[in-house]
Amino acid sequence: MGTRPNFSIRDITRIAVFAAILAVLGIPGAIPVFGGAVPITAQTLGVMLAGAILGAWRGAAAVAAFEVLVLVGLPLLSGGRGGIAVFAGPSVGYLIGWIIGAFVIGLIAHPGNRKPSWWRTAVGCVVGGIVVVYALGIPFQSLITGLPLAQTALSSAVFVPGDIVKVVVATIVTLALWRAYPRAFEQSVRPTPEIRVASHDEAPVAERGARIE
Repeated sequence: MGTRPNFSIRDITRIAVFAAILAVLGIPGAIPVFGGAVPITAQTLGVMLAGAILGAWRGAAAVAAFEVLVLVGLPLLSGGRGGIAVFAGPSVGYLIGWIIGAFVIGLIAHPGNRKPSWWRTAVGCVVGGIVVVYALGIPFQSLITGLPLAQTALSSAVFVPGDIVKVVVATIVTLALWRAYPRAFEQSVRPTPEIRVASHDEAPVAERGARIE
């Protein structure tokens, strides 16, 4: 899972920016698609982008920072929801899943701090942004609402097509940003080490020292 990084001022700034993006994505509220049968919210897209662009730790920190603002009462969730009551309601498992999901997305999208590729980004968004979120969200929702687990899972399945659309959008945006502004991925992607080939007449310093001795 890697060592937890020390966040620099630049990291904290980027975390704050993505927390703000999550808040902005909640403004439209529920978006009806497919004739209104599958309403989706855009904030899961923000979770996917946070993990895919900032990496595991910073992406999770951005989502956690956003949720702290919700916890203290700011109405930043889709539909203008906020406050401690949200974390005692049926959506609490999904909110927990957002943080863990962003972390998992970052791990998959940037293994060993590699630059992003379309397939790793897409797989990361599916695993972290859908599988992890639903794996935590559905049991909590079932427990709190009292509905059977199978019925809760079935009712949640209508959101999957919208989530697949968000995976596609997140992948396209991530790769486009990488090409246009790779500095946005600093600390998430390790710079490629510069390889220098020594000439025939050059010898390593240690070796030259050995020859002198």
